[in-house]
Amino acid sequence: MNFSELFKQSNHLCKFSPNGQYLASCAHYRMVVRDVRTLQILQLYTCLDTVQSIEWSSDSMFILCSMYKRGIVQVWSLEQPEWTCKIDEGSAGLISARWSPDGRHILTTAEFHLRITVWSLVTKSVSYIKYPKEAKQAMHFTKDGKYLALAERRDCKDFISVFACNTWQLVKHFDTNTRDLAGLEWSPDSRVLCVWDSILEYNLLLYSVDGRCLATFKAYDYALGIKSLAWSPSSQFLAIGSFDQKVRVLNHVTWKTVVEHPHPSSLDSSSAVIYKEIEQKPQLLGHDADAPWPPTASKLMFTIQSKYEVVDGTVQIPTTKPDPDKANPRVGISLLSFSPDNRYMVSKNDNMPNALWIWDVQKLSQAVLLLQVGNIKSAQWDPHQPRLAMCTSSNKLYLWSPTGCVSVEVPAEASFQVNSLQWHPDGNAILLMSKDQMCVCFLADDS
Repeated sequence: MNFSELFKQSNHLCKFSPNGQYLASCAHYRMVVRDVRTLQILQLYTCLDTVQSIEWSSDSMFILCSMYKRGIVQVWSLEQPEWTCKIDEGSAGLISARWSPDGRHILTTAEFHLRITVWSLVTKSVSYIKYPKEAKQAMHFTKDGKYLALAERRDCKDFISVFACNTWQLVKHFDTNTRDLAGLEWSPDSRVLCVWDSILEYNLLLYSVDGRCLATFKAYDYALGIKSLAWSPSSQFLAIGSFDQKVRVLNHVTWKTVVEHPHPSSLDSSSAVIYKEIEQKPQLLGHDADAPWPPTASKLMFTIQSKYEVVDGTVQIPTTKPDPDKANPRVGISLLSFSPDNRYMVSKNDNMPNALWIWDVQKLSQAVLLLQVGNIKSAQWDPHQPRLAMCTSSNKLYLWSPTGCVSVEVPAEASFQVNSLQWHPDGNAILLMSKDQMCVCFLADDS
């Protein structure tokens, strides 16, 4: 492993380009584009105000910067630095901006979800979509980029509109049997649209592209419902994380539960491999009479080392009690994702912030439990193999693969605490971010 030097960034606005050649980062109103291999600055852009979100186009030729306070989007070209584009929503305001899959259209959402505007960079035409619903995930594109599904709210009822992305014409419009639609997501094969209700009601519906309801799923009544959801890369499984601290996996044939994974507060090593992080504090040795006094700063600086031990027997998992008086209680499955080869699934239960659960998809059973010293802030799969990277707001990077677990200290200042990470599209590097700094960890090809 090789680590780069530290670079400034703000609000975790750092992203690898889809083709893996560039790294964009923002520091307030400046955006820097670097070459990933050398980290040399290729372009430096100055925006009109503090940038609040950035996004690459699918072909990595353009990058957009959103400034919500001003209602402005600026688009920059890597091939033609002198070319500029500014989108001003004016009095309508701006709350989000994103690329369409073709990388030549931008979708902006006005304040109060009054409308969605589609801006074409090719023809400079503008078109509007009315009645968008305010939801956590109100729009989603199919993986092949052909269709856009959009949640709408008309006359106090939920609807879904499907648009063809090449013409932006309405293909299908149908109502849904939801009280308060919270989100929608296409399956990776673009055949099934999954729709779920707000957390106040456990209700999941599956639709075909033409609007037919294929199945409905409800695990229980009269309790907080769905918190997270993930499709397997093969589209054969749909995993649902709920507030009752369980993951339910549905199959794509009957849409019935294949397996139900609980997250108990104690676990025996006979059912899964348990890795526990152990911290080793360095001992302060007595002062040598021949050594210079006072000691140098480098000798005073020390860091806590950590390693993993395989636990034998039963282990108690630390839990936190959620506050019933506060909204969005810290309980239930918040993190849920499949490995790219479909072999493993990872989950995290919010009231067990130090534990990460890894499940074997083929055996429908638990494979590994990772117990960290600190609270797990982020965990992501390598895009090409079953390798998981995670961070806990410490100066360490943690990696798990079927061969084992490793803790790596980032050779930087003690103040660099990793609280967010992002894999390179090729899986040969990881971007590590602290509150206001970033660095790149380059992995060896044979690791």
